[in-house]
Amino acid sequence: MNALKCVLNATVCGLALMAGSAQADERELRVYNWADYILPSVPKDFAKQTGIKVTWDTFDTNESLEAKLLTGHSGYDLVVPSNQFLDTQIKAGVFQKLDRSKLPNWQHQDPELLKLLDQNDPGNQYAIPYMYGTVLIGFNPAKVKAALGDDAPVDSWDLVFKPENMEKLKSCGVVMLDSASEILPLALHYLGLDPNSQNPADYEKAKALMMKIRPYVTYFNSAKYMTDIANGDICVAIGYSGSFYQFGNRAKEAGNGVVVDWRLPKEGAPIWFDTFAIPKSAKNVDEAHAFLNTLLDPNVIAPISDFLGYPNANKDALALINQDITGNPNLTPTPQALKTLYVVQPLPQKLERVRTRVWTSIKSDK
Repeated sequence: MNALKCVLNATVCGLALMAGSAQADERELRVYNWADYILPSVPKDFAKQTGIKVTWDTFDTNESLEAKLLTGHSGYDLVVPSNQFLDTQIKAGVFQKLDRSKLPNWQHQDPELLKLLDQNDPGNQYAIPYMYGTVLIGFNPAKVKAALGDDAPVDSWDLVFKPENMEKLKSCGVVMLDSASEILPLALHYLGLDPNSQNPADYEKAKALMMKIRPYVTYFNSAKYMTDIANGDICVAIGYSGSFYQFGNRAKEAGNGVVVDWRLPKEGAPIWFDTFAIPKSAKNVDEAHAFLNTLLDPNVIAPISDFLGYPNANKDALALINQDITGNPNLTPTPQALKTLYVVQPLPQKLERVRTRVWTSIKSDK
């Protein structure tokens, strides 16, 4: 953490210039983040080195965060929205623009990833990317081979969208996220349609595709699949990249003989970002920028990625992150693979109702 101390020492100096030492003890920073989504030593070291009191609260859904933000008085100085929600929240005016003059470490950000996030935050004015990942295919190699043979298309969405494959995989268990905004864009993209289509007819086409494979889906759930694939109870899941990394390691630690692997399909996939942003009602804006600048330092963000198992958008941190993450193109996409990824965007309310209705129909098998 020596690099972190260097960054924080610079922060201390900067803050000292802004106010007298008598006020230093009064400084505070209130953060609202996902549970277990930070290396615990980072906020502790920041507080110790700067004298800023850090309050770190957690939430478990984007909806919980949004409910607080939309009141206009969240009580926090930094929050961590996902990119799909960021777009709507920016338009609702709940954030304030970042002051780049207070973020000299912004230079370390990957311009290609910033360009993708630009679709939710035009000009990258309101948020900094924290961790990112994709929705992809996780699988048990032995069980998939037993069902489909050596040539199983694990690197293609054909694995789950072709009924003839799903029929054979049914016996070992196939799971999909319980999320209209994750699965239906995949189906649309597989059909060669816009994953963010605003044409209601396209969602009927996606439904038709899904209904062909629906009889072979074991269940829809956005959490249970992680433990089930690590225990060998299912053989294929559409889920989050970091989840397969984390629970693959848990399977290794358990010594249960289960191997978890994953692939970023060659046709492309959705990319998601979790971001840090400053609410408009934040009271400790300078402190918020100081913490953000700390996070933007490669030597600080790299250990966080190692701890969480997700890549980050800091190009200069790549060489410092565990090779199990950066050296795996299914976790950290190659520049070529990045060109196949797409950002899922919020739909107008009318289209969102269409998508929700289609999804409910698929799950109820009607």
